[in-house]
Amino acid sequence: MTTSRKIEPLPQDDDAIRKALKDAHLPSLLPALAQITGDLSLLRNDLMPDTALLTDPQGGLPPEKQTEAQELAFKTLAAWRDAGSVVADIPTHSEVRRMMDYLIGEHVSDEYLPLLLEELAFADIDARAPQWHKETINPGRSLRVVIIGAGMSGILAAHRLNQAGIPFTVIEKNEDVGGTWFENTYPGARVDSSNHAYSYSFAQKFDWPYHHSPQEVLLEYFRNCATDFGIRENILFNTEVLAATYDEARCIWKVSVRNANGREEKIEAEAIISAVGQLNRPKMPDIEGLSSFKGPSFHSAQWDHEIDFKGKAVGIIGTGSSASQFIPHLAEAAREVQIFQRTPNWYAPAPNYHERVADGFLWLLKHVPTYAQWYRFWLFWAISDGFLPMVEVDNSWKPGDAVTGKGNRQLRELLEASMRKQLATRPDLIEKALPDFPPASKRIVVDNGTWPNTLLKEHVHLITESIEQITPRGVRTEGNNEHPLDILVFGTGFQASKFLTPMKVTGINGVDMHEQWDGDARAYLGITMPNFPNFFFMYGPNTNIVVNGSIVYFSECEAQYILECLRFLLDSGTQAIDCRAEVHDAYNERIDAGNLKRAWGVSSVPSWYKSDSGRVAQNWPFTLLEYWQQTKQIDPDDYILT
Repeated sequence: MTTSRKIEPLPQDDDAIRKALKDAHLPSLLPALAQITGDLSLLRNDLMPDTALLTDPQGGLPPEKQTEAQELAFKTLAAWRDAGSVVADIPTHSEVRRMMDYLIGEHVSDEYLPLLLEELAFADIDARAPQWHKETINPGRSLRVVIIGAGMSGILAAHRLNQAGIPFTVIEKNEDVGGTWFENTYPGARVDSSNHAYSYSFAQKFDWPYHHSPQEVLLEYFRNCATDFGIRENILFNTEVLAATYDEARCIWKVSVRNANGREEKIEAEAIISAVGQLNRPKMPDIEGLSSFKGPSFHSAQWDHEIDFKGKAVGIIGTGSSASQFIPHLAEAAREVQIFQRTPNWYAPAPNYHERVADGFLWLLKHVPTYAQWYRFWLFWAISDGFLPMVEVDNSWKPGDAVTGKGNRQLRELLEASMRKQLATRPDLIEKALPDFPPASKRIVVDNGTWPNTLLKEHVHLITESIEQITPRGVRTEGNNEHPLDILVFGTGFQASKFLTPMKVTGINGVDMHEQWDGDARAYLGITMPNFPNFFFMYGPNTNIVVNGSIVYFSECEAQYILECLRFLLDSGTQAIDCRAEVHDAYNERIDAGNLKRAWGVSSVPSWYKSDSGRVAQNWPFTLLEYWQQTKQIDPDDYILT
């Protein structure tokens, strides 16, 4: 089962333990050993990780200290095994804080402690699960929910509703679950967050084969979750939502769908959860002659696996995250690769990006209780709020500056040094590939050196001249330069800011959702909006995170808030809640002001973070803690109650 882990007993073979410890992540192993033995003396000050080096695989421990830590871990594990492998009682909060303080090298504040305890999920406790059930609150009340989408967020929402005993139907346009990880099958597709963090806190998987798993592994995880959670029978596959209309007299939503047979039907529900995501509608560029090319052409999200690239001249328009993943694969087969770049990217070094998880590390996850949780905690903290200072905008910033402040300068120096080193033999490529805008103005691409190594190949050409036209034979750039091609691939991203496109959603008094947004999607907490009672978003406006954490975390917070809203409906007898306009507007004013204090908010560089008006419609500008606090429970005063 995905939702539980069976810990295997330690073998009597001491050599097997010693061998595995060579692959151990020592900073997170020692707190795990302290917890299962109850011996906090294992948390020695001289073996404490350096808080400034959390991204280092061993937390900055020098080789001699790593050897000491390995020997300490061996003696502890062997003694624990010989004593019967009895796991100590769940530690007190003060003991957990001591372990956390050790692991991150600083004191964990009282504010963060409850959040981090949820993330750790000790003893497979699902701390964010609803602690109530519809049948014990209001069994006679009709409260049906339609969930739109069966990707990561939709599966999560369905699981929470199932736990609470609330009837639901999931509408999924594809033939299976997985969302992004079902649709994007291009070569090289993989997650850029570590998998031990990019997974549900309550369904942690200890046997990920890669640190950053490829698409097929992620799809298998979400397929298994849907099965293990028992929600598949509630999903209507190959069914697309066309429209949703709110009936004020009855306080219900009427959802129009087109089923697998092409017939249109209506489904009624008291509430809707939109879990369609932000990156689900491919974006094609606005280029003259777009459809004139005579050879095969397609968007990366609609990959044509029938095409053989061997010996062909291939053109790629776009160099974002997806393109950076599939271009190296095309370069291995194609005779010639022409990469048309509008805007360069910053690349964050991730040495283990394509690496399999070491056998010894997997062995320890299987044999040492709580090791998986502590490793996840390490990852959570390493990529959490500590990175926000690196994207802050100082008061001295001026438009056009290459950095937004002191922290951003440090980040730029780190990323620039890495890129210059990798492209040192080609100064011409450095000039083309090195951005002149502040890091984090647009999405930073994760890479382990594969991208620069691809650019250095003789048959790969990075073209920065602007495209004038797509022709039947290829691409014409400025100066009337023709680039003959056999195949053309678009790596031009998604229509991220056009939420719920192309659905038509009609709320109170016939208000159209897209007309109300007028090109700028907004929502209170990214979850609710005025004039649309009992309509909730998952991964809605301004809930994307850029440098601090995994989107799964945000989805879990959103699901918790939505379930609290539904509980309020049951408990109070209220038929519907409608977000107050003044609450919504004040919240979004604060979001906009916060984004203008971040690199992505002030930079003019093109980015999918922004809507056509230039407003940041995607990103959350504050801490993970703050969003967790705001979504713990509903404040009824934020809503008009029907």
